[in-house]
Amino acid sequence: MTIHVAKDRCVGAGMCALTAPGIFTQDDDGLSEVLPGRQDGGGDPLAREAARACPVQAISVDEA
Repeated sequence: MTIHVAKDRCVGAGMCALTAPGIFTQDDDGLSEVLPGRQDGGGDPLAREAARACPVQAISVDEA
């Protein structure tokens, strides 16, 4: 799996970081980003839940 945050779409709601703190954080501007080394989700089942929780659908989880 590959996780990506569309920074141009993110509004900084922080739902991803609250849902999956082991994968997501927020940068200095409050926008979400994937933690270094966690782009593959690390097998965390909350990755998909965090994508669903995003109010602007800025997170994509690609299966590959």
